[in-house]
Amino acid sequence: MNRMLDQAHITSLFENATEGIILTDRQGNIVLLNPAAERMFGYQSNELIDKNIETLIPDQYRKQHGEHREGFYRTPSNRVMGHGRDLYGRKKNGENIPVEVSLSHYSRNGELFVIAFVVDITTRKEIEQSMLKQQMELEKVTTEIRKLNAELELKVEQRTMILKEALQRLEQSQKELSEALDKERQLSEIKSRFVSMASHEFRTPLSTVLSSASLLEKYKTTEEQDKRARHIDKIRNSVRHLNEILEDFLSLGKLDEGKVGLNLSEFDLKAFIEETTDEMKGLLKKDQRLVFRYTGDTLINSDKRLLKNILINLITNAMKFSDEGGEIIVESEISGPQAVISVEDQGIGIGKEDLAHLFSSFFRGGNAMNIAGTGLGLHIVKRYVDLLKGQVRVQSELNKGTKAYIVIPVNTSK
Repeated sequence: MNRMLDQAHITSLFENATEGIILTDRQGNIVLLNPAAERMFGYQSNELIDKNIETLIPDQYRKQHGEHREGFYRTPSNRVMGHGRDLYGRKKNGENIPVEVSLSHYSRNGELFVIAFVVDITTRKEIEQSMLKQQMELEKVTTEIRKLNAELELKVEQRTMILKEALQRLEQSQKELSEALDKERQLSEIKSRFVSMASHEFRTPLSTVLSSASLLEKYKTTEEQDKRARHIDKIRNSVRHLNEILEDFLSLGKLDEGKVGLNLSEFDLKAFIEETTDEMKGLLKKDQRLVFRYTGDTLINSDKRLLKNILINLITNAMKFSDEGGEIIVESEISGPQAVISVEDQGIGIGKEDLAHLFSSFFRGGNAMNIAGTGLGLHIVKRYVDLLKGQVRVQSELNKGTKAYIVIPVNTSK
């Protein structure tokens, strides 16, 4: 009785399985297939029984499939087919469909049989294509926003409307991307972080621009000039933040495309850092202090542009994650063949669990989620330091501050 019950269960599983199941013999001839396989390929069962499995393979792949099949028979094992390449099946009407195939085998009376489990992944492929299209549209929107930012000083009212449209497009793109992510969870972690970061970082400054621009229309008298100036400052600060985000994206894009090269020259490192720190003082919070100390020789042969971007990133981070009235110390020295530059703050610090991920793209520390930023700064710093053939490391303690060290050769060669 139990044996009959087991047989009934097996038959039910075979008949009602949602994925196609095809059984072939040692010669590759179809012995049995379930209703799901019939529906998938558009055949009746009796049309395929005793037919070679290559009947279900597109013409251009049949010869190659036959060779792979023979190889499988020589050394059979349970496996998933198609690693690193797309697989297709051929329906009765000649249409090719993308599939996933898992193989299993068993022997009966000394004869080898192979079971193929086949899944039609047409819907998944459509979702992947939709995701790629959405990513391209999002990148296009980002590029358009950067171009428009350059003209904002002259056309505030016109840009406000354009930015509003861009925000709506970004929000729509995020919604569509989120829906696709729910259906297809095989997207990479970096894409997920990018969508999350972009939706948060773009929305806040754009909303500020839109609301301040709307309020500007209400202040028309001379006595209300101070109110107009206050909202114009808000717009400028928001646009500056957008520019910082876009510059991070552009820097990362150029690095990924290998478009960042070295432009070496000899210069005075002490004077160079003094000039850079003086430029940064205008961005300090209330009562913050930026202190610079230098020891040793001063001449160095390196790339001033990359080194300046590194310093700006580190000093900006120190300002951002420090309270008003805090002290930021920049120290540098040349010792033998190396130049060492450090930036130290007394800010919120970094948790031990986050230190290992600091240089990953789009990474934000657990205690920094409410502070504006892209999570690209230290990743870009690391990439620039690598180009200069140097090293970067960070020491930090939660709620006590952070110290970043940059070590580069005094004489960098291409």
